[in-house]
Amino acid sequence: MMRYPNLEDIELIDIPKISDPDGRGNLSVIEKELLPFPIKRVYYLYDVPSDSSRGGHAHLELQQFLVALSGSFDVVLDNGVDKRIITLNRPNKGLIIPNGIWRELESFSAGAVCLSLVSDVYKEEDYIREYDAFLSFKRGQSNP
Repeated sequence: MMRYPNLEDIELIDIPKISDPDGRGNLSVIEKELLPFPIKRVYYLYDVPSDSSRGGHAHLELQQFLVALSGSFDVVLDNGVDKRIITLNRPNKGLIIPNGIWRELESFSAGAVCLSLVSDVYKEEDYIREYDAFLSFKRGQSNP
């Protein structure tokens, strides 16, 4: 039987922020020690209409770290039993999404940019793209 991760354990984590004393802006750094996985792929979403959603899938193995570099968006997390919405709206806060969690990104503000750092290269076989297949997988009834 598949374990259902507690969505309350998924929290925003701080990305180190270096403020310039001369008022020239801030700098944030993501180094390998910040994440529980090595980064094997980087991509970003932008120009997403506010009435559109992205994601709509789960991963068998891949882990993901999301950051709102600009603007804001909501991340809807679903473990097959419970749902939780986390708003990303700060470039020095990120969200680690473990494998086995259904995720949808929605409510994008104008100019929002979502940075995604992931634990593996693209592998279609790692995706569960149908919600019913995800629920079956989580219940241990069948493979995706």
